Amino acid sequence: MKHFDAIIIGSGQAGTPLAKKLAQAGKKTLIIEKGLVGGTCINVGCTPTKAMIASAKAVYQARKASELGIDIGEIKVNLKKIVKRKDEIVEMFRGSSEKGLGSTKGLTLVHGEAIFTGDKELSVKLNDGGEAHFTADWIFINTGAKTVIPKIDGLEDVDYLTSTSILDLEEIPEHLVVIGGNYIGLEFGQMFSRFGSKVTILEKSERLMSREDEDVSEEVTKILAAEDIKILTNTAIEKIDKQQDNKLIIHFKADNKNKKITCSHVLIATGRAPQTDRLGLEKCGLKTDDKGYIVVNHKLETNIKGIYALGDVKGGPAFTHIAYNDYTIVYRNLMEKTNYTISNRPIPYCMFTDPQLGRVGISENEAKAQKLNYLIAKIPMTQVARGIETNETLGFMKAIVDAKTKKILGASILAAEGGEIVSVLEMAMEGGITADQIRYCVFAHPTYSESLNNLFMKLED
Repeated sequence: MKHFDAIIIGSGQAGTPLAKKLAQAGKKTLIIEKGLVGGTCINVGCTPTKAMIASAKAVYQARKASELGIDIGEIKVNLKKIVKRKDEIVEMFRGSSEKGLGSTKGLTLVHGEAIFTGDKELSVKLNDGGEAHFTADWIFINTGAKTVIPKIDGLEDVDYLTSTSILDLEEIPEHLVVIGGNYIGLEFGQMFSRFGSKVTILEKSERLMSREDEDVSEEVTKILAAEDIKILTNTAIEKIDKQQDNKLIIHFKADNKNKKITCSHVLIATGRAPQTDRLGLEKCGLKTDDKGYIVVNHKLETNIKGIYALGDVKGGPAFTHIAYNDYTIVYRNLMEKTNYTISNRPIPYCMFTDPQLGRVGISENEAKAQKLNYLIAKIPMTQVARGIETNETLGFMKAIVDAKTKKILGASILAAEGGEIVSVLEMAMEGGITADQIRYCVFAHPTYSESLNNLFMKLED
């Protein structure tokens, strides 16, 4: 049984940089990966989806180029070429990660599946055969999450798509039904609609994106509907039948009425679950919650001293940038003797529909629930100069402001480059810059950020 100072299980956006930094700091380090180096983000998440979304936006812009005085002929979507470009980008990113791990002195990479056999003891079923056994002083779990497959009668007999398998389609679906009306489902739904698929979204809740404010949900629904995407809410799927011609019939209830849809493809986008079921956590007594997420304290340590969980596997916000921040907190605390925690850190995120939804801080609903004394600043993109000039006028900017201090409490930016705009507000929040200061700040003209002047001018109305 070989001993290491540190073992990292999973080479995602927390595991890879942590392994490198620990090894560079002189720690004998092992990183174990059962799949592809880079984890979800690089291989089947952020990188490939955003690459394909860029292609979908190019199609959309080409179709409406005449609004800018540019006449374009027939527009053809070459999905195989789109997928090839996506694959090349993924391979480049993954290759860079593999090279970084391989060139780090004191770092060993093992390909296989890790299972706990005792307190800080692991057995690894090697991908190329055989088994290896390791122990360590520190163990870091970064195994991520996987698609939740709902229990639907007949689903097991269907070649359904997930957020992973849909990335490798070689032909554009004739009619894609998306089960799930949240961030992943909406991104893929709009993408394939723009590629030429008929798209229907089925959401079990009363509205899309039920965790967002009602006005955000309503505006996103309106934007997608304008692109001929059919959205059905309050749905309960009962069964799926596969026909002899391979068409699928989805039987569901909506508004207490029995309905059905015939489609060519179905995408499951109903959420994700932690990859903890095969880790053998019971062998070391490591605690999980009722959904299988590993329980950690505010410094990301589990109930077993020296074992940490980072990224999606620990629950909470499931974002790449949060996983990366987890790594920086753990590394600095252990190696630099700092005292950082995950408490009160900013949780920005962006949904890459078009327009994007950039979010940070609390929503209006959360401000109401907390009974805060707050103000709302809101401006439609039809009143934003840069939006008008670029023909990007869908959506709005919205900020929640403390009525007394004028500090920014949160923002929802549904706009072109919404993720970039909300980052400006996040920096303001981190630095304690008030809405009044932004109202009178000098920004370059004409930029989207300059419109933050106008956004906070609304507080004067």
